[in-house]
Amino acid sequence: MPKASVKRLIECEKEDLVNLVLDIERYPEFVPFCYHAKIYEVKDEGELKKIIADLTIGKGPFKDTYKSDVVFNKENDTIFVKNIDGPLNHLSNNWTFSDKKNGITEVTFDIDFEIKNKFLNSLMIVSFQFGLEKIADAFQNRAEELFGNTKN
Repeated sequence: MPKASVKRLIECEKEDLVNLVLDIERYPEFVPFCYHAKIYEVKDEGELKKIIADLTIGKGPFKDTYKSDVVFNKENDTIFVKNIDGPLNHLSNNWTFSDKKNGITEVTFDIDFEIKNKFLNSLMIVSFQFGLEKIADAFQNRAEELFGNTKN
């Protein structure tokens, strides 16, 4: 299974970054390989915000949709995502956000997944880190574009 982790320092307030990640339906506007996104359900349960959403992802002729369970823990500023349906045998990713000095937020993104199609899974392993870096760049660029220089 491909596993990877990316850590970034982003010039943006933590709350804005969390909201950007939770705004799943906007992913097709800026996330590479994301063609469609739909939120089906949002529940606030005390310290937890729970979202059920679909993402259609792919590259070239390979596109597929998977359903995810997204849980934002307001107490420790983490977002945990796991697949509940679709082309994946397994998906878990974890976002962690922590305040640094002067409006800088450290974001850590860990991902672990396996595609049911063994051929596609082996293709993903080869280009996985590159794709993850492109996605991390997209979130960082979007955050800095929307919120970056609010103090100036």
